[in-house]
Amino acid sequence: MEAVGTDFLWYPYIPLGKITIMLADPGVGKTTLCLKLASIVSRGEHFYLESENPFVKREPGFVIYQTAEDGIADTIVPRLQSMKANLDNICVINEGKQALTFTDARIEQALKDKHPRLMIFDPIQAYLGSDLDMHRANEVRPVLTELSRLSEQYKCAMILIAHMSKMSSNSALYRALGSIDIVALARSEIILVNKPDDPDKHKLMTHEKSSLAAHGDSIEFHIDYEAGGIVFDGISDLKADDILGQRKEKKRSTFALDEAVEFLQEMLQTGSADRDSIFKEADERGIKHTTLYEAKKALKILNKTDGRRKEKTTIWYYKGYMEPKNNIFSPE
Repeated sequence: MEAVGTDFLWYPYIPLGKITIMLADPGVGKTTLCLKLASIVSRGEHFYLESENPFVKREPGFVIYQTAEDGIADTIVPRLQSMKANLDNICVINEGKQALTFTDARIEQALKDKHPRLMIFDPIQAYLGSDLDMHRANEVRPVLTELSRLSEQYKCAMILIAHMSKMSSNSALYRALGSIDIVALARSEIILVNKPDDPDKHKLMTHEKSSLAAHGDSIEFHIDYEAGGIVFDGISDLKADDILGQRKEKKRSTFALDEAVEFLQEMLQTGSADRDSIFKEADERGIKHTTLYEAKKALKILNKTDGRRKEKTTIWYYKGYMEPKNNIFSPE
C-alpha cells in the first residue's frame, strides 16, 4: 500500500521528496532513460503507463541534471533535443570552476531558486567527494541523510545513478558499488539490465526496492533516438535476479534473509532503533526473529542495553553511529 502522505513523480517508481537509486552496468541505457525522464518532466507529459489514467494531470516542471560522465554541450543537449525536451526547464549547476559534491551549498541554493521536480546525479560516486570512502557506512550515511533531508524539504525527487558491482553472489538489490547504506537510505531502487534473448537491443527496467508503495511492474524498453530516445515496449514478469542468475541459485531461506536485511536497513535509516520497535514491526511483516538476528549479524549491527529489568532498553545501531560509554552490552 502507498504510504500516507506520499506523492510520486512517477508512481510507484519515483517518489517525490525521496531518493531513488538507479543501478546498471555501463551501456544498458541509464543515462538515456534519465534524460527521457527529464524530458517528460520538462514538457509536463505523462509517464509510461500513466496515459491510460485520464485523472492524472501533469504540468511542466523544472529539472536539474548533474553529470560527470558526459559532456553537456556535445552529448546531453543533443540527446534532450532529440527527445523534444523543453530546455528552458532543464539546467545544470556549473562545475567549471569548482566540482560539485553532495555537501555543496549550491545544491540547496539551486533547490530554493528553481524548485525542481526532479534532480539527477550521474554517477553517485562523482558527487560523494574525493575525501569520502563510499564503502564506509559511517562516512556515506551522514552525507546521504542530509541529501535526503533536502529532497524532502523541497519536495524534489532525486535520482542517484550507481554502477553495479561485480559481486555476483549478491542479490540484485545489493549490487550497487559502495556501502549498503546507499541502498538503505533510498526509498526506491530501479535496476536496468539487458534482456538475455537480445541484449544489444532490448532492455528491462525492474523495480527492486519500494518502501512507500507496492513494487511496480518490470518494463521492457529499447533505445531509438529517432523515436524519442527511449521506446517502452510493455511490461514483463522478469526481475533483475532472473536475468543476473541469482534467483535460480538461492534457496527460499536466503530470500527471507534478504527481506530481513532490507527491513533492518529501513528501520535503521537514521543510524539506530529500539529493539522492541524493530521486533514489533518485524512481527507485523511476518519476519521471524531468528532471521532478524541473522540479518543483524550480516549487517554487523551492534547493540547496547541501558537499565535493568522493566526499565531495560536495548538499542540496535550501526558502528560509528554512537560511542557507548558505561553501558551494559547484551550478548545477542
